[in-house]
Amino acid sequence: MYSHLKNALKRKKFLSLEVTPLHGLGVKTLIEKLSATKLPSKTDAFIITDNPLARLKSSSIITAVKLQEYFQKPAIATLSMRDRNKIALQADLLGANELDVRSILALSGDSAAASDQPNVKGVFEANSQLLLEIIRCFNAGLDYSGKPFAYPPKPINSFAVCNAKAQNPKSLQKKIAAKLRFTPLGIISQPVYSLENAKLLKEIFENAKSELADCQTELIFGFFPVTKLRTAQFLDSHVPGVHIPSEWKVKLELAKKIGDEEELKAGLELSRDILKSLLDFHPKIHIMGANNFQLLDSLVE
Repeated sequence: MYSHLKNALKRKKFLSLEVTPLHGLGVKTLIEKLSATKLPSKTDAFIITDNPLARLKSSSIITAVKLQEYFQKPAIATLSMRDRNKIALQADLLGANELDVRSILALSGDSAAASDQPNVKGVFEANSQLLLEIIRCFNAGLDYSGKPFAYPPKPINSFAVCNAKAQNPKSLQKKIAAKLRFTPLGIISQPVYSLENAKLLKEIFENAKSELADCQTELIFGFFPVTKLRTAQFLDSHVPGVHIPSEWKVKLELAKKIGDEEELKAGLELSRDILKSLLDFHPKIHIMGANNFQLLDSLVE
């Protein structure tokens, strides 16, 4: 699956699908829900989240193993810096490697303050660049201390994330360039909601790539359908690096005054239109949707 993923990203069109493990033993349920849609045949890879919002879910690595084995599609396991120090990160990378999960999305992770677990504390030894550095060491046959492995892990694909929008484009370019130094296979953006935003982000990314010789990292636009005004307001106000255009909020507000069905209809139309625009402009997309697979199936052709 390691090579399958690299080859898939080289093609003109690439679609990955976010899957969030359940609170409990729910991999079988996820497989059943996915199997009831055409999404597994429409997408090239799954990206498994790691306790998003610091809320307890099943293991991203084990879920990745199960989905990869069942659907015979590459699965990318997310690892969060919030929950692990560098020893735990390396142990999880080795364990995942043993189970042939060899693609990792490096995240700093949401604040522990968002958790529903009592008195939980974030580890945050460093940001996600530490994990990217660890993966680079592993791919050179070394642990993070520089000690050669007696039994080296197989090569690992790394992935990173970036904001979709910033007040200062130069600042965003600098942050992207810092992650490109670790040669990730792809950098996935926060959700994008306008073609103008997509074009600016692509320009920033290409400028960052130009600072490095022979950089092969791909930009992958994030996509998250917005079908309610309150979702649009939350993303625009509380999620860094995401911007919902004012016209979206106006259309959703007008539709909401008519009724819930009209609000849903307006949101689906807006979401479908931006997804089509993104695919026409740069057809490498990561599809998110809080496990609402039926909805996503209706949007993804």
